[in-house]
Order: sequence, then C-alpha cells, then structure tokens
Amino acid sequence: MEGITHPIPRTVEEVFSDFRGRRAGLIKALTNDMVKFYQTCDPEKENLCLYGLPNETWEVNLPVEEVPPELPEPALGINFARDGMQEKDWVSLVAVHSDSWLLSVAFYFGARFGFGKNERKRLFQMINELPTIFEVVTGNAKQSKDQSGSNNISKNKSSGVKQSRHPESLTKVPKMSSPPPKEEDESEDEEEDDEQGAVCGACGESYGTDEFWICCDACEKWFHGKCVKITPAKAEHIKHYKCPSCSNKRARP
Repeated sequence: MEGITHPIPRTVEEVFSDFRGRRAGLIKALTNDMVKFYQTCDPEKENLCLYGLPNETWEVNLPVEEVPPELPEPALGINFARDGMQEKDWVSLVAVHSDSWLLSVAFYFGARFGFGKNERKRLFQMINELPTIFEVVTGNAKQSKDQSGSNNISKNKSSGVKQSRHPESLTKVPKMSSPPPKEEDESEDEEEDDEQGAVCGACGESYGTDEFWICCDACEKWFHGKCVKITPAKAEHIKHYKCPSCSNKRARP
C-alpha cells in the first residue's frame, strides 16, 4: 500500500523523521483537509483505512491484501462509523487509532533493525515531545503539555537519576514514594523551589534540562553526570550512588 516507494528508515533519527512526516499527514487529514477526508470515508464503500505518508500527505484506501503486511496496518473500517456517531466523536476516535498506528509503525522499524534499549528509549523520548494527534485534533495539546510538565523530573529509586522530558516546568520527585496526604501541597511547593535553585555539587553550575544529572544518596547533592564520570547507562546499575567526596570520607581511617 504505502511505505514501499519511500526509503526505509534504519536509524533512530530516520525513524523519527518518518514518524513526524506520517503524523503531519494525518493531522492535515483531520484538520485542514477535514471536509475532503469526511467525504472520502463513505460508509457505502468497503473497509477503508487512513494512511499517513512520510512525505506529510495522507490517503484513505483499502487495506493491503498481503498477509502479513509490510507494515502494521491502521484501524479498518473507519468509514463505517462515520454516520453512526457525532462528527466530533468520530474524528477523535480516528485520531486515537492513528496515534496507536504511528507508534506501532515506529517501533516496528526499531524491532526490524535491532534497536537496543537506549535507542528505543531515545526514540520514544523524541516522539513523546510531540503532542499526540488526539491532543491536536481536540485542542488539548497545550493543556496536556503543561500537565505533563508537572511530572517531568523523576528521581530513580535505585540510582538517584534525574531525567527531564519537558523543560517548561521542573518538579523534583521526593524519595518517599507515598508522602502523607496532609503535607502533599506544602511539600510540592518546597520541592519546586528547591529544583529551581539546583546546582551541581562539583562545578557549581545551575541545572540544565538537556543534561544528565545524578543525586548522591549520602549527601543528597546533585551532580552533572559528566562531572562525576557517570553515564545514564552506568547509573542504571547503581543501587546507591555516593559522590566522590562522600566515598572518600568513608574510605578514610
């Protein structure tokens, strides 16, 4: 059906570019080209699918005949539900299925070309930076981004790793997994203030959203991974991290 005439993506960057192109085409079908898309999805026709193409275009067509298909197939028969529900609800349903299809295609390429754990994680993080088609179509893209920003920093329970997905808002998750409900609002305010003033215990520079940080479980100071020579991959195998200063204190007689 589609994908055969387009270059096959083999790297994380190429797969993400393919994802972004298909996503743009699907969004166009459900927004700017909505009238044409609606008319194309005639319930009197056979099972129809909405395809997003890597060149940022879209098409409504019959599913491929080959089994199994070259790529994962979109939801079948979207046209049958067109007149059975309100247009807004129908478009939202198509958007949700389109989001699912985009992810399945992206990770199909990842599995096909042997992406490792770090590559899969990087691909998902790049995809997750973009609003979903459902969020764009329903107008919830900005709201969703702001809400997700409230939980964008997580401290790994075993290694004290700080990770960021959205730089707009920073919140530091406390070590306690279940803080007392009565103190929840107060603790969140304190943590947010603490996060804004976070500096590296080694170089003294302020926190940067595009940098890898790790927290010492002894003194609870944050450090740039590069300053203490700890990479994200290495941090995953550290249960309790101690910075060089704390390690030297314990080693002294």
